[in-house]
Amino acid sequence: MANTLGAKEQEVMSYLHERVFDPILTSPSASDRLKQGIRFTIMRMRKRDAAGMVSYYWAAVKGTDPSITFAALMRAEGFNRFEEVLEDFRERFNDRFLLQRR
Repeated sequence: MANTLGAKEQEVMSYLHERVFDPILTSPSASDRLKQGIRFTIMRMRKRDAAGMVSYYWAAVKGTDPSITFAALMRAEGFNRFEEVLEDFRERFNDRFLLQRR
């Protein structure tokens, strides 16, 4: 799964790219530290299946020490964090999504 994503994994990643990752990666004002952190997050998420990606998302929202610090950096630089898309993410990538056959 490290290089090739299935349909569900691609859907999760496309969603996060559109709403969180790409605005940072394409911004000329985003710091190198922030862009590097986003690339690292993408790399870690791409190693997971859809359920693992959703679990990773929730762990970041819940707040580990590194995720709290990184979310503060995202906010300080004026970008969406995982928290800003929480409601929509929760509705879209729920248990029904994870259990649905594709």
